[in-house]
Amino acid sequence: MLPGNCMKLLMMVMAAAAAIAIVAAEEDGRIGASFPAGVLRLERVFPVNHSVELEELIARDRARHARMLQNFAGGIGNFPVIGSSDPFLVGFYYTKVKLGSPPREYNVQIDTGSDILWVTCGSCNNCPQTSGLGVELNFYDTASSSTASLISCSDRRCASGECSSKTNQCAYTFHYGDNSGTTGYYVSDLIYFDTVLGTSLTANSSSPIVFGCSTSQSGGLTKMDRAIDGIFGLGQQDLSVISQLSSHGISPKVFSHCLKGDGNGGGILVLGEILNPSIVYSPLVPSKVHYTVYLQSIAVNGQILPVDPGVFVSSNDRGTIVDSGTTLVYLASEAYEPFISAITAIVSPSARPIISGKRPCYLVSSSIEDIFPPVSLNFAGDASMDLRPADYLAHMGFLEGAAMWCVIFEENDLGLTILGDLILKDKIIVYDLARQRIGWAEYDCSSPVNVSITSGKDEFMNAGQYVSSSPRSVPFNLPLARTNALLLLFWELMIGSYLCSLTSMLLVVFLDI
Repeated sequence: MLPGNCMKLLMMVMAAAAAIAIVAAEEDGRIGASFPAGVLRLERVFPVNHSVELEELIARDRARHARMLQNFAGGIGNFPVIGSSDPFLVGFYYTKVKLGSPPREYNVQIDTGSDILWVTCGSCNNCPQTSGLGVELNFYDTASSSTASLISCSDRRCASGECSSKTNQCAYTFHYGDNSGTTGYYVSDLIYFDTVLGTSLTANSSSPIVFGCSTSQSGGLTKMDRAIDGIFGLGQQDLSVISQLSSHGISPKVFSHCLKGDGNGGGILVLGEILNPSIVYSPLVPSKVHYTVYLQSIAVNGQILPVDPGVFVSSNDRGTIVDSGTTLVYLASEAYEPFISAITAIVSPSARPIISGKRPCYLVSSSIEDIFPPVSLNFAGDASMDLRPADYLAHMGFLEGAAMWCVIFEENDLGLTILGDLILKDKIIVYDLARQRIGWAEYDCSSPVNVSITSGKDEFMNAGQYVSSSPRSVPFNLPLARTNALLLLFWELMIGSYLCSLTSMLLVVFLDI
């Protein structure tokens, strides 16, 4: 028999092995779902087979832009509603986050045009109880989470300027251009995610963050047909999730997404940097609330449009914004008219131009790829975003035996250009806040992606496997967490157990005990 201390060691080895097996089983479940650690699954709110009126879609975007433009000087009001009411197949994207102790899962829209993560409180007034999107609505309750705490008015993190004198709670109010809005208060609680540990290991991690608990909603937010649990703000301000996690040393100040455009949509969101050799980068305009870029020109079939460059210069009420919360693309009027004219001139010999519901359309009898020209948006840093005809056209039915394709870029007579999901889809998009730049590359968003991880050398993580790096250094500061500790304990106990067993055998042989 082994001495008592050896038995204890062996029991500890078995316990450590079991713990590692449990962690491995959990991780295998995630990898089996074809998404790597550190990557959040995205889903499409409006599936491809869900019919949405184009007019309704434009109204939603324009109402959103009115809210965004409140951050500009000049008091810009609401955008007019234009376009047809023909059905249009499109979606916006959401992800799942886990909050609280014990953790509960919430569906929140991915939104690079706002900063705050907020979810609906159980005490919310005028809030939908069910959703027409086929998702279960969950309601956050501070009393049900052992790690929740309220943010007081004196807390340094209370930057909203709103305070309840009765409760001493830090509050917020968000207003939307369509007269909808939400009011609530800030709380601190745990958010859960997976981290990559520099090898093939992943670990469950959590961190306290400040987010909003919505107690009242109005206008469009009360509609059940598109109800969701909240909004995942990924802006640049201090209370955005990416800024908070970066300040805690948990993630780098960069995030990426890849939105799948075809099929049922979906995609991935990474709180880190997706790496791809095809990515091109363009600098962000400094000191802007939104992700504002330097659009310099637009080319149709390789020819630069005759547009005054001043149209794209960023100012109080002009500029170009990248916004995942906007569905379509909106061009300043001075660029929109030349854009339509250039396309019409090129396709007129093969397609008949018509106007349908004030929208430029074309009757086509062959493939649009054979008729319509490529378009490129040219940005500072010699970075271009190339668009296919399918990126700016939509099939709107048939007329006189021919397919009718319509331009679904919208005209914005208020001067702002907004790049929404219509052209962000099917691309890796990297928001590098640390280097103040944004990057993109064409990509099949149903494929695995390479993600930078913590290491003194370059290493990339692939969904389901790991691959070695190229000679490029990309820092990624993540904690080691529990899995490394379990492995270290396991090997220490194994070595100790082996030595203890060897000693016991020698005693048996030489001392006959």
